[in-house]
This record gives sequence, structure tokens and C-alpha cells, in this order.
Amino acid sequence: MSKLALVTGATSGIGKAFAERFAADGYDLIIVGRRQERLQEFVSAHPDAGVRTVTADLSTTEGIHTLAEICATEPLDMLVNNAGVSHYMPLADLPADKAQELVNVKVLAPTQLMRAAVGPMQQRGTGTILNVAGMIAFSGPADKSVMPRRAVYAGTLAYLVAMTQTLATEAEDSGVTVGVVCPGVVATEFHSSQGLDMSSVPRMSAEDLVAGALRGLELGETVIAPGVEDYQLLQDVFTADLAAFGGQSPALATRYTNSY
Repeated sequence: MSKLALVTGATSGIGKAFAERFAADGYDLIIVGRRQERLQEFVSAHPDAGVRTVTADLSTTEGIHTLAEICATEPLDMLVNNAGVSHYMPLADLPADKAQELVNVKVLAPTQLMRAAVGPMQQRGTGTILNVAGMIAFSGPADKSVMPRRAVYAGTLAYLVAMTQTLATEAEDSGVTVGVVCPGVVATEFHSSQGLDMSSVPRMSAEDLVAGALRGLELGETVIAPGVEDYQLLQDVFTADLAAFGGQSPALATRYTNSY
């Protein structure tokens, strides 16, 4: 039997590249997006693949519920949480509805889809969950010279990284693999759709990003950074995270006890 992959945000960019790679590898597909015409274009372009389309908006409760039900009931071998929106702007300038849309798409939706999928995968003893975050997840300490500011966007990606690392440990020894890929700048519509001209910026192709993500899973990497040559840089981040976590005490740190 063919393996089954579900890819969100599959109508363009990274999501479409994942779907095309899985189709080439012989997977049956459930592709998800907001634009039905683009989903149908993919079906037409892949007549030999078993492709089902689901039109859903993951910024809505209805869209999340529809996909969660599929994740809970279909025998998924691969779930790729790729859907995203950008809304690059400082928090004070971010409209409330756009803040909610961003959190729904990049935090709530992946959480609910993972929650729905992981239990059945563990029961079957097999399955892979791959989240798409970004290197911006590590940009929190950057000073104000790093633009554009994007507090909510960066926060959602950092959530996906921490969520993935923790879930990977929860799923350890169950036969289920959980990973997160962190792209840098990728040559897709993602930036141009919000009026950002990235044509002069070196960009990775979506196809290379997908190849790196899948190879990272094969290598056993939980956090996959296809554009980072020296993986020790990420290991150093994780080591520092655990050192800070382990360095806590119930006693007030002395730097907070000095009076001024």
C-alpha cells in the first residue's frame, strides 16, 4: 500500500514543493489550502498520483476542526504542518485580527493537528510529524538593527521549535518521529505577497529546503536547519538552553537581592 502524507499550505511555495516531492516518491496525498483552484491545478498536474484536496482556512475554528478530524481518522504516515501567514510588523502596529490569524495558523492549528495525529500514529507504531518554522525562531535576542520587527511571528516560530523538541521526547521509542525544519529565506511567494522585494537577497529554493528537511529526518535531527552548515551552532544553543533550565534554584539570585 502507498504511504499517505497530509500537507497544509500546499498550494504554493514550500508546501507545494513538499507535495510534489511526496507525489514523486509514490505517496498518496491529502493536500490542504485556502485556494481551491490551486489545489485543483496540482491534481491536474499529477494525474498518476492519488491526491485528495481539502479546502480549509486554518485561521478559523472550522478549518482547524476539519483537519484535526482527518488527522485523527486517516492512517497518516506523514503530517507536514506548513501553512503560514507572515504579517511582519511591530506588535503595536499589528491589527488584532491579524495577530489572531497568525497565532491560529502557526500555533493553534499545528497544535491541534499534532494532538489529533500523534496518538493514532503511536498506536500504529509508525508515523512522522514535520513542522515548518524558521530561523527567525532564534532571532529573539537580536537588537533593533534587525528589521523588520515581527514579535508575534518570531514568537510563533519559537513555539513550534520548543513544542517539537518536547513532543519528540514524548514520542520517543513509540515509532513516531517528530521534527521541525527552520528555513532561512526561501524563494517563494511568501515575501512578495506582503510587498517585500527579496530579489536581491540570496535565497534557497523550496526544492532544496524540502530535500534538506527530509534528509535531516533521516539523520535523526529534531531541529533541522538546511541553511546552517555548522550544526554545532544549534547544538550550542540547545546546550545553553538546558544549562539555563538546570541552573535554576528556589533561592533568589544574588543580583536581585542588592539594594540601590
